[in-house]
Amino acid sequence: MFALMQSSRLESLHLSVDPMTGLKAVIAIHCSRPGPALGGCRYLAYPDDESAVVDAVRLAQGMSYKAALAGLPVGGGVAVIMRPAHVESRAALFEAFGRCIEQLDGRYITAIDSGTSVADMDCIAQQTRHVTSTTASGDPAPHAAMGVFAGIRATAMARLGSDNLESLRVAIQGLGNVGYALAEQLHAAGAELLVSDIDPGKVQLAMEQLGAHPIANDALLSTPCDILAPCGLGGVLNSQSVAQLRCSAVAGSAHNQLSNLQVADQLERRGILYAPDYVINSGGLIYVALKHRGEELPTITAHLSKIGARLTEVFAHAQAEKRSPARVADELAERLLYR
Repeated sequence: MFALMQSSRLESLHLSVDPMTGLKAVIAIHCSRPGPALGGCRYLAYPDDESAVVDAVRLAQGMSYKAALAGLPVGGGVAVIMRPAHVESRAALFEAFGRCIEQLDGRYITAIDSGTSVADMDCIAQQTRHVTSTTASGDPAPHAAMGVFAGIRATAMARLGSDNLESLRVAIQGLGNVGYALAEQLHAAGAELLVSDIDPGKVQLAMEQLGAHPIANDALLSTPCDILAPCGLGGVLNSQSVAQLRCSAVAGSAHNQLSNLQVADQLERRGILYAPDYVINSGGLIYVALKHRGEELPTITAHLSKIGARLTEVFAHAQAEKRSPARVADELAERLLYR
């Protein structure tokens, strides 16, 4: 565990249990130099404790990099709650988690993430003020999608020579809150949508509302398209899956898309442009961080509009240095964090 923390430069790792509610939680704080660590709370089933810890550590590091490149006055942190097979009261479990956050005295601010909802954040807020994405502050998903949309336009410009998305074939893997909102924006821009999701109801809705073409989950990665947009869980890009890709670029909202940095080099060798996930998907963090500080929507929207420019900067460095954008983004983030 300490080796994992040292290799990722994690500041602290907090493990909490509450037998009364079944809570088993991991809070990873990666860097608090710029300000309090801010990041989502996941509520997922994990095969074992180690998997939960590794997920939290990787995500926390990504949040630090994301905040740094987005120019936000916060550090990176993440919480993971291991979803039990049976829970007596979900509300009580999240209230117990709120008490865990309160014990950290403001070092970590939590937010919505995979498996959690605005209602869960409201439960947490009963025990601590160090929470956002509540009913009062609003769902960050539409703003995250807005940032990814801007990033896809920047990616199209860099790889295809135009940011006009009309008739562009975009394959969206995952139609959750962010994925579906992104699909709506792409449809409005005239893009042709190829979609997959483990929930057939969401695919059906995209077909009816957006004219999307359904693709089987196990076939999407090998389906010809201009841009692949992973919008589900992480780890979708590994040496085997990248060998199957038939796209010009990868640009989506999923966290930790790369299984390791060597995969980024493989994408580069194949001539597939990769938009670093924590740059293109920073819209949600921008929204919750600035909303928590009391900023108004015009200020937040103006900050969101900078995502495309930041990606363009990363792409330019990568092209000049003939390296993967993923490696360039990591170095830029670390320079900002540890200079």
